[in-house]
Order: sequence, then C-alpha cells, then structure tokens
Amino acid sequence: MTESVEAKTETTAGTAADSVPGGYAAARLRLLQEESRSGPPRRTALAELTDQWLAALLAGGAREAGIAQPDGAARGVALVAVGGYGRGELSPRSDLDVLLLHDGSADAPAIAALADHVWYPVWDLGLALDHSVRTPEQARKTAGEDLKAQLGLLDARHIAGDAALTAGLRTAVLADWRAQAPRRLPDLRELGQERARRHGELQYLLEPDLKEARGGLRDATALRAVAASWLADAPREGLAEARRRLLDARDALHLTTGRATDRLALQEQDQVAADLGLLDADTLLRQVYESARTISYASDVTWREVERVLRARSARPRLRGLLGGRGRGGSQAGGAGAAERSPLAEGVVEQDGEVVLARAARPERDPVLPLRAAAAAAQAGLPMSLHAVRRLAAAARPLPVPWPPEAREQLVTLLGAGESTVGVWEALEAEGLITQLLPDWERVRCRPQRNPVHRWTVDRHLVETAVRASALSRRVGRPDLLLIAALLHDIGKGWPGDHSVAGETIARDVATRIGFDRADIAVLATLVRHHLLLIETATRRDLDDPATVRSVAEAVGSTATLELLHALTEADALATGPAAWSAWRGSLVADLVKRVAGVLAGEPAADPSAPQQTTAEQERLAIEAWRTGGPVLALHARSEALPPGEPTGTRAGAPASGAPDKRTCAPEAGAPSHAEPGEEPGTEPIGVELLIAVPDQPGVLPAAAGVLALHRLTVRAADLRAVGLPEELTGPAAPDPARPGPAPARTPGRSAAAPGTARPGPAPAPGAGPGVLLLSWRVAAEYGSLPQAARLRKDLLRALDGSLDIVARLAEREAAYRGYPRRRGVHAPPPRVTVAPGSSQLATVIEVRAQDAPGLLHRIGRALEDAGVTVRSAHVSTLGANAVDAFYVTDASGAPLRPVRAAEVAQEVERALSG
Repeated sequence: MTESVEAKTETTAGTAADSVPGGYAAARLRLLQEESRSGPPRRTALAELTDQWLAALLAGGAREAGIAQPDGAARGVALVAVGGYGRGELSPRSDLDVLLLHDGSADAPAIAALADHVWYPVWDLGLALDHSVRTPEQARKTAGEDLKAQLGLLDARHIAGDAALTAGLRTAVLADWRAQAPRRLPDLRELGQERARRHGELQYLLEPDLKEARGGLRDATALRAVAASWLADAPREGLAEARRRLLDARDALHLTTGRATDRLALQEQDQVAADLGLLDADTLLRQVYESARTISYASDVTWREVERVLRARSARPRLRGLLGGRGRGGSQAGGAGAAERSPLAEGVVEQDGEVVLARAARPERDPVLPLRAAAAAAQAGLPMSLHAVRRLAAAARPLPVPWPPEAREQLVTLLGAGESTVGVWEALEAEGLITQLLPDWERVRCRPQRNPVHRWTVDRHLVETAVRASALSRRVGRPDLLLIAALLHDIGKGWPGDHSVAGETIARDVATRIGFDRADIAVLATLVRHHLLLIETATRRDLDDPATVRSVAEAVGSTATLELLHALTEADALATGPAAWSAWRGSLVADLVKRVAGVLAGEPAADPSAPQQTTAEQERLAIEAWRTGGPVLALHARSEALPPGEPTGTRAGAPASGAPDKRTCAPEAGAPSHAEPGEEPGTEPIGVELLIAVPDQPGVLPAAAGVLALHRLTVRAADLRAVGLPEELTGPAAPDPARPGPAPARTPGRSAAAPGTARPGPAPAPGAGPGVLLLSWRVAAEYGSLPQAARLRKDLLRALDGSLDIVARLAEREAAYRGYPRRRGVHAPPPRVTVAPGSSQLATVIEVRAQDAPGLLHRIGRALEDAGVTVRSAHVSTLGANAVDAFYVTDASGAPLRPVRAAEVAQEVERALSG
C-alpha cells in the first residue's frame, strides 16, 4: 500500500519536474521497487541517479544564467554533496545535503538564478533538501564556527561543475579539521554524550532511534571524523558491517512507513524484518542491538585513545619546562617520558590509565589470565586496553573443565566489583571471550525483552543483577553463590518454555563447568528455578494463608537458601527497572521472608482460624467506620527514598518508608480530624497510601475501585481484607439511634455481605462482632494533584448507595478519549484469567493478567460480583502497563470453589474483560 501511494505521488511530481517520460522520479521509483537490489548497491545506485539528475539541472541552470563554458560545463561553480549524501548513503527518504560552491566571479543575481534552477525541481518532487550557497572562504568560515557544518564538509563529494573548486575546498577543510582537532574533538564528544542523554542507548531500546541513539549512525559518523583528524582511529573489525546493518534497517523502515523516520517503532518491526528477510522482529532487534554494541564499544575505545593523546600533548610543554630545555636524547628526558607500569595481578599491570598485560605474560600458557586480568581491571576501576583484550582472545587457551579454583574465584571477584564490572564485561564480550568461557551466554547475548518493565537486554540485565547483588553481598553467608546465581538467573530466556525451568538445567551445567561441588550446584539450581518465587508470592498471594508460606518454605528448603533468594530477588528487581521494585514491594518480600524463616526454623504455623492482627490506626478507622455507618478515608504520603547506603526492603519488619504525611476524612462534619501536627494544608503528595474502612456491605471493591478511576488515580497496588471489632463495641446494646450506624450485630463468624464483597481471612473471633472492610491502596495521580479526601468519600458514599453510576461515567470518559488522536501502537494482548491451583486451602485463587487501564479493577470486581462469589482478599500489582492481580474467592458458605466452578468463574471474568 505504501509503495502504491509513493508511486502515485512521485509519478505525478515527476511529470511536473521532467519534460519527458522516464525522468528522475520514474527511475527513482523503479529503483526503490527492485527487489533484486537492496542494501549498499541500492544506496549507491540511488546516489548516482541523483547525481546525474542534479548535474543536468546544474548544467541547464548555468546556461540560463550565462555562466556556462563553451563545452556546456558550469564556470566557477560546483555542486557538492555533503553529509550522508556525500558518503553515498542515500536511504529512500533521506534528505539531500547539497552545497552550491562558487568562486565569486559571477554576479549575485546569476548565482541566485542558478540556485533556484537546481533547488526548485527538488522541492517540486517533495524531497527534503538541506542546501546552502557559499564561496570556499565562506564555507571554511562557517565550518570553523559550526561543528555540525564542519562534520558535513568532511564527507564532501563532487557532483558536477568545477571539480578543482570542490577538491580545493575538501583539502582546506581537512587541513582545518586536523589543525583544530585538539579543540574540536572534545566538543564532538560532548555532542555525542548529549545525544545519548536525549535518545538513550540504541542497544537497549525497544523502539530505538537508528540515527540519534548512542551506538547509532551518528556515532558511526563521528568515528569517521575522529579518524580524519589523524589523532586516533576506531577499531575497524566489524564496524563497517555494523554500519551497513543499521543503514539496511533504515532503508526498510523508510519503505515500510513511506516517511523519513529513524525511529524503529514496535508496529513497524515485523514488516521491516520481513523486508530484510529476517525471521521475526526479535531477530531484527537482536541484529540492530549487536550493531549498536559494536559501534558503542568502538566509540568507547576511540574516545579513550583521543583523551590519552590529548593528555599526552598537553603534558609535553610542561615536561620540557621541567627539564630545563634539555634535548630528547637526555637520559632524564627519556626516563621522565616513559609511561609507568604498576602491577595489579600476576601477568597484569596498569599503564597510562588502562589495564595491559605484563611483558612476561604468556596467555598461551596461562588459561586463567583472561579472568585474572578482567578481575584486576574491575577491582581497580580501570578499562582493559583493546590490545590486551584482543591478545587474550587470540592466544589464551581454553580453561579445563571443571575450572580450576583460581578461575572460579577470579570470576566471582569480577562479578563482585560493582559498577566497574559492566565496562570490563563488555570489553570481554566484544572480543568473544565471554562466549569462550560460558558457551550458553550466546543465546542471551543481545536478546531483546519485550516487557517494557525491563530496561536492558537479557545479557545486560544479568550483568546488572550481579552488580546489584554485589552491594548486597554482606547480607548473605555465601556471596559467591549469590553473584553466580545473579549472573545465571535468566539464562533460560534463550530457550523455549518457562525460562526458570530451562534455566535450572543450564545453571546446573554451568555450575558444574565452573567447578562447584554438588551441594552448591543444588543451591544454584534452586535459586535460578525459584528466582521469581518471593516477589510473585509476596505481591500476588495472601501471606496470612498458612498454605502460602508453607509452599515457599518447601520450595526453598533451608534458611541459607532463603537468605540468598531474598538478596537475589531484590537485586533482580532493582536491575529490571524502577517499576519492578519499591519500598512497598521490599516490605512485602521482607514480611514473607520473615514468615518463611519461622517455618524453616520450626516455629508453629499460624492458626488460620485466629483473627488477623490489626494496627492501631486500622482499628481506629474500623471503629469510626462502624460507629458512623460510613466510610473513613486516610491518606499517607509515602517516600520511596531510603537513607544513603540503606538497601531497600532489606530488613524483615522494617517500615516501608519514613513518617507519613497523614490526612483522614471523617464521615461527619463535626468528626475529629486526625491530620498530623505541623501538616501544611494544600501540600499534595505525588504518591500516597490510601486506607478506606467501611462497614461490610455489598459491592465495596468495585465501588471503591470505580471512584478511584473516576478521580484519575492510578492504582499501583492494593490489598483488601476485613477486620473484626472489639466485643465491648458490638455487644447486645444497640448503637445510639441518634447517630447513623450499622445494623444490629450479626452472628459471629457469619457475614451478610452479598457476593463480590470481601470477608475476613479467618472468621472473626467469637464476640468480635461484625467485620469492617479495610482496603489499602497505593495510588498516584494520573494527571495533576491528588483529589481531596472529602471528595473521595462523598463519591464513595454515592457509589455505595447507587446514586453514582460509575459504569456510565467511565464509559463517557472512554468515549471522550476516543475523540483524541492517539499515537499508533501495538494492540495489547487479550486479558488472561486463570485459576492458581494449590495456592490456598482456604480459598480459590483467581489470577488476572491484563493491560492496565482506567477502571480495570472496577470491572474485575463487578465481574466477580456477577459471578456470585465472595472476594476474601485481593492483591493488586502493576508492572509498567501490565496488571497482575490475584483474588482469593469462596462460595456462599465460605469454602473454596470446586474445580469446575472455579474454571467457570475464570472464564466469566475473562469474557467480561474482553468485551
């Protein structure tokens, strides 16, 4: 479809631009539609075709302007291609960067007429044109003032006209660049760093900018400029191929979209992959990432060499001054000028800010040397020299299997070095040393992760997890097992099926290769197999259910393994991205770990029939809700930041944050306020914990969730349960009829709640009276500031009594959203609702996975209510754009659902969410 539209547009434009059929527009279209010619041949052919067309335009314009020589050639003028066009890298929708160069002999009106004769046909075709008209002196002056203009002129290529004029300019520009390199190269590096800050790193982005992101085409062009300065040169191996692959991807992207775009959007990736003859979009991304990684590594090495050269040049004048003008032949001069070599490890030294091999090192005789050198570099916080890494890759012998103890220790030392591990690991990987050491690494190398929660590719995520784990190594008894487990926990993502299951098998093989004993291999296999167990259980399961804690204890097996798994869980989440970890999640995991540790230590299991413990605040809110017969709301501003050096969620029972900023909305105008002293009115927190206490009644969950959605509050997490009331409040005496209140006390252990409302996990203790529902929400304002608690309570009252039609209001908002233009994107996968068998003995667990959207929790609550089940507790978790919620439900008698009925309920909820 894109090609047909393009054909129509260009053919029409070509008719206006060319007086005869078969002109430039038609020839260009035929070239772009040729399936047999793509990649560099097509780009070269397109540049040559464009050269011929522009040369003809220049000749015609010179004749009309009266500056043509007798042979028809333009006199004193030249048409010069610069930038990407000058390099012959024309993609289907690339700009034409053209300079009309003249020697100043022709008068200004003639030059202006000539320029119009060339520029206007280009514009008439709808092609983007970056043009300028200058003399050589003006071009050099502009280049001296504008770094980007100077970079474009470095690629100047003659198209037509006076070739001597172009050659003279090119020679002068290159001479200027080399003379000014010590001053301009730092500016060029700063430009690249600024682009990286704006556009990110290409090798980790799901929708990368092929040109501007770090490791993209701009950086490859910058390396050409560095080489032209003669100060340093980039590593050549693989660089040309990496550039070609990025250009090929951009060509296919231009043809797919019909636009001059460099952003490889998700919705275009399948078609681009097909046009390139690749298997799928993941194969495309992996190829793009590998190319970007090659360019990024070459950039790091090159800029390090530039810095070294400039540093050495700046030191020479000072050195000559210190030596009192002595000549080069003086022994003191020679001695002072020699680079110092400081030993770091056996066969490894530091020289001029890099780690190099000692003169006596023999990689062919020392198979541990690559790991020893890498560990020494990471521990010293220094980069490995390119020559050293390449020598190790070429000469080092393979390690025996199993590895000797020193090799294993050096790997652990490398992984435990912290942030400096990343650069050293990337250097080893760039030269193929990692896959020599760990063959299974190849399957995860540059592998994309489609979940937007992840910020890294699989391989970089594994290294980042090891970096995070190194900061937690003091919390565990076996830091070596923690670091190796961090490196291997997602190693199964290169294989089909559950990556945890596949990873367990691979981890056993790798641990055996590395040389661990059987007991340690078993621990590593357990850690990899269950690396998601703690976070998934803590955020999606009822921790007050003894079956939950018992199942985790059975999977872990020992307190030592639990200790390691706790640290691995935190390191994994921190390395994943901001959406995967928070103080709240850390406190949930710590609570689960504390309970599991108790079971492993032989402490008696909690009695499921015992009432749940409540905090003083929860009891106060519940009492106030019961006395007044209406909801009570409390807002707590929570800070995710912890004191410096304090790892998040590391201590069992530790508070999730510092002292909260608290606001309570009581039901009555004269009710006491519970705001903290010193609270500043009007200060709106960005994210808060919202507590709602309301007497047990039908439809509380969907009503509360709907009200939050109407107020544009994004639910990050939620928990729902019921609390009992003290006997002295719910005894035989009826509440004061002068104030509103609930119905007379009901039979202990029973609830009159209609289907769809929550009930306490265990039944209230005898004499505890009727339950009050407690809903704990972690919310953030979608736009602007948070609403006032009084407004939330007012709308919640209306929702509960039926005077507020939440369904209609949410439908109106959704209809309004449809009226706004939205960015094209991939359609979200359909929701999936399943039954989690064996998760609880007290209830049936219904798990919902869906795209997060306003009103989602309200729709789930309504669907469960329509299904005629009772929600015992709810556990809501949001990861990026994905909602993963678990609901503990029972039948009318309070028993778990039968398997057939549970499956029916799951299907009903899924249909409701899909409709």
